[in-house]
Amino acid sequence: MASSLFARTLLGHRLLHSSSHSLCQKPQFFTSLFNKGTEHFQADLTYTNYRTSAWVPRVMASSVAGARADFSTQSVSTKEPVVSVDWLHANLKEPDLKVLDASWYMPDEQRNPIQEYQLLHMLPSEEAFAAAVSALGIENKDDLVVYDGKGIFSAARVMFRVFGHDRVWVLDGGLPRWRASGFDVESSASGDTILKASAASEAIEKIYKGQAVGPTTFETKFQPHLVWTLDQVRKNVEEGSHQHIDARSKARFDGTALEPRKGIRSGHVPGSKCIPFPQLLDSSATLLPADKLKARFDEEGISLESPVVTSCGTGVTACILALGLHRLGKPDVPVYDGSWTEWGAQSDTPVDSSTESA
Repeated sequence: MASSLFARTLLGHRLLHSSSHSLCQKPQFFTSLFNKGTEHFQADLTYTNYRTSAWVPRVMASSVAGARADFSTQSVSTKEPVVSVDWLHANLKEPDLKVLDASWYMPDEQRNPIQEYQLLHMLPSEEAFAAAVSALGIENKDDLVVYDGKGIFSAARVMFRVFGHDRVWVLDGGLPRWRASGFDVESSASGDTILKASAASEAIEKIYKGQAVGPTTFETKFQPHLVWTLDQVRKNVEEGSHQHIDARSKARFDGTALEPRKGIRSGHVPGSKCIPFPQLLDSSATLLPADKLKARFDEEGISLESPVVTSCGTGVTACILALGLHRLGKPDVPVYDGSWTEWGAQSDTPVDSSTESA
């Protein structure tokens, strides 16, 4: 996998505003989904270009109206992969809580992440990740909440768990639910945030150029069992050790719809099953409750007692399947990082489709 591709973690303009306990739109450059002290970052995971610049809007962790003592960052469990907007609103003043904007959009949506906050798809190197996070002021002791502009889409892709940081949650329903709950959104960014974002971007550039960077405050511990390579998927096709679930649409899975990227064959990995990621969300883009999630996996013959690996187009929405499985008690589901963009681009990988069997 092109782990050296940290991709463009462009800018963004959403963040939490302390005085009005709101998600404020504040552009700031950072490099991939992190935030300090109730700051918040944007993370995009696109699959080419290894430029990294991003906005890191900082939110002051003081005077958040309505914060309640019965909500605490210590009370939320890592066994649950999401937190509610009410919980986040009540905890914004916690000094060790960081909020990240991980919004990202598909190319055919014609939305400009530079104007909305963005990030790239492929997993970065440990050195690049640690350098960027450290430049942003993130430490291993911090609690992290990640959201995106669609509800639950790219936020699930945030890479902290794969680098050994478990205290990270997705904001259930994301920015749309935050707004629907009456919490404001604001624009603008502090100079300090912009400087940190710029420093994070520069740190990543240096890492990939083999240059030295400053001291790191965030130590990574890579979890290889959470990421699969093409060779592992190829082996799984032969041995079937893991149930393989694809998060793409049924039409793309069946090969009846063209892939959005040129040069990518249509179809799916032999033996895999299709559960389009929107089927794990309700109409407000929040994660389904456990009983409904289990029913959906049961419908496709997925056993929670057996190992699972997930994939999608580029490794982003596959993480939503992993998120749902986390809620069902399977927190260590690996994601095939290259996903169909990699598999379908090879000339020697086996491909199944409904058109071939028709």
